[in-house]
Amino acid sequence: QRTSRGFWVGKSEKKNIQSIQLVDDVSLQMTPSAFTQKMLQSTEERLNNTTEVNPPRILEWFDTSNTIHQKFSVAHLERPLFQPFPSELVFQNFTPLQTYKLPLILLNNDKVLRHVKLEQPESEDFFVVGPVNPGTKVAPGMSITFTVGFTPKENKDYEDKLICVTERERFEIPVRAIGPRAILDFRDEILFPVCLVKASTQKTHLLRNIGNSQAKFKLHTQQPFSVKPSSGTLDVGESLQVTVSFHPLTVGDHREDLLLHYHTGEDVFISLCGSCEELNIHLEPECVTLKSTYISLTNVHTVTLTNSSDTTLQYCWTMWPSLEVEEQSSQRYTCRFKAFLIKEAWTAKTPHLFFLMLVSDRTPCCNDSQTEEDHLLGFSFGCITVNPLKGEIWPNTTAQFSIIFKPEEAKLYHHTVYCDVTGCESNLPLTIVGEGLGPELELSYSLMDMNNVFISDKDHYEVQMSNVGFIEAVFRFSVPDTTFGRCFSICPEEGVVPPGACQNVDVIFQSSNLGTFSEDLLLNVEGQPHPLTLTFRGCVIGPTFHFSVFELNFGDVAFGFPATSTCTLFNTSFVPMDFYLRVLGDGSGPPSVSSACQVSDSSRKNWKDSAARVRPVEFTVIPAGGSVRAMSEVNIKVTLCSNTVKVYRLALVVDVLGVGEEMLLDRCNYLTSLPFQPTSLFKW
Repeated sequence: QRTSRGFWVGKSEKKNIQSIQLVDDVSLQMTPSAFTQKMLQSTEERLNNTTEVNPPRILEWFDTSNTIHQKFSVAHLERPLFQPFPSELVFQNFTPLQTYKLPLILLNNDKVLRHVKLEQPESEDFFVVGPVNPGTKVAPGMSITFTVGFTPKENKDYEDKLICVTERERFEIPVRAIGPRAILDFRDEILFPVCLVKASTQKTHLLRNIGNSQAKFKLHTQQPFSVKPSSGTLDVGESLQVTVSFHPLTVGDHREDLLLHYHTGEDVFISLCGSCEELNIHLEPECVTLKSTYISLTNVHTVTLTNSSDTTLQYCWTMWPSLEVEEQSSQRYTCRFKAFLIKEAWTAKTPHLFFLMLVSDRTPCCNDSQTEEDHLLGFSFGCITVNPLKGEIWPNTTAQFSIIFKPEEAKLYHHTVYCDVTGCESNLPLTIVGEGLGPELELSYSLMDMNNVFISDKDHYEVQMSNVGFIEAVFRFSVPDTTFGRCFSICPEEGVVPPGACQNVDVIFQSSNLGTFSEDLLLNVEGQPHPLTLTFRGCVIGPTFHFSVFELNFGDVAFGFPATSTCTLFNTSFVPMDFYLRVLGDGSGPPSVSSACQVSDSSRKNWKDSAARVRPVEFTVIPAGGSVRAMSEVNIKVTLCSNTVKVYRLALVVDVLGVGEEMLLDRCNYLTSLPFQPTSLFKW
C-alpha cells in the first residue's frame, strides 16, 4: 500500500515490515546507545528495525523514445522507477563459511507496468537469486523481491554494489558486511552542574570496550567544553577514564556535542549540557586617584575585592578589557614581528632569519603555564604595578591589592587596568590617575641681552641653576645647530644638582661672523618632558676705530716735491684689528718721480705726453698695513709726490681683515692738492 512519504509491504512478501519512510538524506547523529544497539543486532534484526530508505544513486540514463511503449512517467526524473528496500544491504555479526541471505524488494513507483532486472555482482562473496520469472513486468505500486546471499571466508569487512537496470536508468544498491567492531559504552548525555563564569567543573567517565575488536578512537568537542585524553586505544574488555571539562566564558546555557570517532569510520555523538551564572562582585574603589609623586619615588594605594560566595575564585590582573582584545593584540604583535624578520633578513641578507621566521610559524602553542607567564609579563605600564598579580580568593574573604605608582617622567598618568576574576563575565576595570613630578630646576635668568659683541671676542656669562625640589636633577645643555648657535660653549655641559643645591654654569660666546642673533640654549632635565630655555640675543659687530684728525690738508705743494702729513689710527675695541690702508682714486702706474730724480736724469720724459701714459702712484702710506692691539693706536704717515697739476680731493680708507673693505667711520678722510706754477700745492 502506497503512502505520501513511503510504502507498506504486506505479508505476501513473506516479511513483516513496518512503515518505511522515504528520506533524501540520513543526517541524524547517532548516540552511543543507538550505536551499541545497532552493532549488537543480527543481520535479520537490523533489517527488521530499518524504517527509512534513501533514493539510490543513478549511474546512467537510457533513451526511451524508441524502446518502450509508455512515453510518459509520473516518477520524478531525479528518482528511479523502482525504489529498493532496504536502500543498503548490511550483513553483520556473521560467522565465516556460513551463508546469510537478505531480501531485496524493488517497488514500482510509476503508474504503468515496468520491467526491472538485477545484475549479478562481480564479488564471489555475494550472489543474487531472482524470482522464477524475472522478465515479468511489475504492476504499478507493486514490488518484486530478490534474495541477496553472502558467504564470508573470514571475519572482516566486505563491500560491493548491486546494479539494477530498469527501462529508463541504471542505479546501484550498496552491499556491505560489517566485521568485528569496537563498542565503547559512553553515555548519551552528560549534564554538568551550574558553574560560575570562567570557573571549571569536570565529569569523569569510565570508558570500556564491550565490542569484539580493538578500539582506536578520537574525541573532539567545542568550547566551552574540553576532553582529556583526546585519543586512545582500548583492547576488548579494557577500560579508560575520560574527563570532560566545562569552562564557560559567557553566562547562560551551553550545549555542544562530543564527537567519538572510531578508526573504522563510525561517528558517535554525545550531548554535553551545562549552565553558567555570574556573581555580583566589584572592586573597592573602582577609580584610584594617587597623590602627586616625584619620579624615582613610590606611592602605594590599596584596592580590595570581596568574595561573598562559597567558591574559591581565581583572579589575574591584565591590561586588556577582554580575551578578544588580547588575542587581536597578540596577532598584531606577531604580524609586526614577522615583518621585522623579513625586513632584517632582506636588508642583511641573513638566511638564518628566514629560518627563524619559518620556525616561528611552525612552533606549537605554548603550554598553559608559559601562556600564563606571557600574559602576566604583558601587563606592565612601567610606572604602575599591581601586587599580587594573580592568586586565589577564598570563600567569604577579602583580597587586598597594592597599586604601586612609580612615575618615570613628569606628566599626568591615566590608565585602566582590568581584573580577570572567576564569576565575572567581563573583566573588572580599575581606573588609575596619578601625576608624576620631575626635578624642579630653576635658572637665575632666562634671557640675556648681550647687546653689541665684537667679532672674535670671547664673552663669558654665568648662569646659576637652583634645585628647589626634593630629588636630584640630572641636567644636560644642548645648543642649536645654527651659525651662531655653534658659537656657544657651555661648561659644565651636563651634571647633577642635588636637592636644595645650586650649580653655576659658564656660557662662552665667540663668533667670527657678523650679524644679529637670538639663540635658545636648551636645558634638558631628566624626568621633565619639556626642556627649559635660556635665550641669548645680541649683535656681532666689527672692531671700532677712528683717526686722530678729520682730514689731511697738504696745502699748496710743488710739482715733484714730496710732502708728508701724519695722523694716528686708534683701535677702540677690545679685540686686535688687522688693517690695510689705501687711497681711493690714486694712480695705478709706477711710483711718481720727484723733481730731484728728474733733474739728475734730463733724458727722462715722464712728465711729457702725460695724456698717453698711465697715472703714477702719487701717495705713499706708511705703514700700509698691520695689526693694532685692543685699545691701542698706530701712527700713520701719508706722503704725496705730485706728478700732476690738479686739485687732489681723495679718501684714505681702511680695510679690516676678516671684516670688510673700505670700512669708514664717522666720515671720509680727504686728501686735497691745489695747482701752483710751476709746482703743485696740496691741501687736506
